[in-house]
Amino acid sequence: MKMRFCDNCGSYMKLTAEGYWCPRCGKIVPSESEAREMRTEQSESSGIYVIDEPSNDYARISQVCPKCGNEEVYHWVSSISGEHAGIRRERTVEHFKCAKCSYSWNKSS
Repeated sequence: MKMRFCDNCGSYMKLTAEGYWCPRCGKIVPSESEAREMRTEQSESSGIYVIDEPSNDYARISQVCPKCGNEEVYHWVSSISGEHAGIRRERTVEHFKCAKCSYSWNKSS
């Protein structure tokens, strides 16, 4: 069975008793009619380009990576606050990312 896509909005169409129905725009295409088939082909220009390392904004500290044993990691801190049963709680989360293998882990306090 081929996948069918809507001519109007490009959404996946579901097979019903009346034909193919688009849940996004409501268009109905009778079963004997062919809906547009979408095919994706990779082209040479469809790549992901990394412009800059996002970890450069974080502090580098001396900590041992539990995965590869490297002794230099990126470090940043975030805080999480919430309320449960009427009690407000706040906690601090330390984030670590290995500078060598990019393994990430957290410590919560």
